[in-house]
Amino acid sequence: QVQLAESGGGLVQAGGSLRLSCAASTTISRVNAVAWYRQAPGKERELVATIASGGTTTYAGSVEGRFTISSDHTLNTDRALNTAYLDMHSLKPEDTAVYYCNVDRAGFYFGSTWIRGTSYWGQGTQVTVSS
Repeated sequence: QVQLAESGGGLVQAGGSLRLSCAASTTISRVNAVAWYRQAPGKERELVATIASGGTTTYAGSVEGRFTISSDHTLNTDRALNTAYLDMHSLKPEDTAVYYCNVDRAGFYFGSTWIRGTSYWGQGTQVTVSS
């Protein structure tokens, strides 16, 4: 069973930077996309950034220009993932949240049987930005 483990969270002052990592317990193949989500207290989980297997990235408007999502090169060359990252700069108190990594894995045919794709989630890492 694949597991994802986020790390790199912590307490930082406003204006500071952090790098979050998302490590898979084993190489994940057939990856469609990797995403970072966050959930602040009392709020719904929101999508922060995504990177597709072809390398295309998207960002929430609130983090555009401050956050960068990336992964090891195998995501682009082999649709395989070992580690993904989220570089966060110019952090603001409103970035405070638990950050989660998500991997969307495509389904496949086993003979004539379609095996559905899988979505993996990590346990999250706390990011706290003080003013």
